[in-house]
Amino acid sequence: MTVKQPLYHESLPAGVQVLRWPHAHPLPETEVLAFFQARGLSPTQWSNGPGDVYGVHSHPYRKTLFCLTGSITFSLPDYARDVELRPGDRLILPPGVCHGATVGPKGVTCIEAGEPIARGR
Repeated sequence: MTVKQPLYHESLPAGVQVLRWPHAHPLPETEVLAFFQARGLSPTQWSNGPGDVYGVHSHPYRKTLFCLTGSITFSLPDYARDVELRPGDRLILPPGVCHGATVGPKGVTCIEAGEPIARGR
């Protein structure tokens, strides 16, 4: 009998990536901050209450977001996909990818940063 292992790294259309936190213990916020610091990025932490909605939009930069607490579901309307993030999960959105989001029933706290795209590529 083959046991299917959980998918920790999901590569979705247009270069969207989801990396699932595989551990039972929470991802330490200090590790998330160190991740951004090592890349020379200045992260922003934000929180929203249950059911809050972000309309569909895009960014001119690569967005990396970690869910710290609660949950949030990102919609990718151009690909007819929804991606739910739970504590410790990471979402990477390449520049120009349209997305929206709905906060889960317990609210959400996230840390994110934008990474400018390199010119001349």
